[in-house]
Amino acid sequence: MIASASLPFMSPQEYLEWEEQQLTKYEYVNGEVFAMTGGTLAHNSIALNLASALKNYLRGKGCKVFMADAKLGISEIGPYHYPDVMVTCDRRDQSARKIVQFPCLIVEVLSPGTEAYDRGSKFAHYRRIETLKEYILIDAEKMSVECYRINERGKWELTPYIIDETTSEVKDIEVEFDSVNFRCQLSLIYEDVIFKSENQIL
Repeated sequence: MIASASLPFMSPQEYLEWEEQQLTKYEYVNGEVFAMTGGTLAHNSIALNLASALKNYLRGKGCKVFMADAKLGISEIGPYHYPDVMVTCDRRDQSARKIVQFPCLIVEVLSPGTEAYDRGSKFAHYRRIETLKEYILIDAEKMSVECYRINERGKWELTPYIIDETTSEVKDIEVEFDSVNFRCQLSLIYEDVIFKSENQIL
């Protein structure tokens, strides 16, 4: 995500009208717009693997699964983001054409350039969504999934799912997304993902 310093501050309505004319997707926070940069092949594979699994599981259950081209509105005046994957089971989103507003699950695939933002300010934005039950962070450089769930006291709790590759026996583990009652093996999320070696450039 790159701030577009050459652009003037915009109202939410100005941003929505302006972005429809652009070839690049832009997020919107407090009057500023931020160009969305391309991800790695690993990033793309992880998001596609999970979105496909969720889509197949939730078919016919009244939920919709979206990937990175779908816009999320925290409120009617923003901020506006493009999560890597999100699920909404709220009837108010069923007829939405441009913006999702009531997701129960949001997933971001981490990259070195956006990890701090995904963990910090973006998560703070997402926590304002009353329907959100889980926020998932997936590492694109090692097999690690962090699941933040809101408990009955309204507090966010972390459940990590990590394969320790330093041990002699690497065993698969099951990942649980309680917001949609979904279970899958960690290896499914990382199917066909090639991790970067120490000597690899591209």
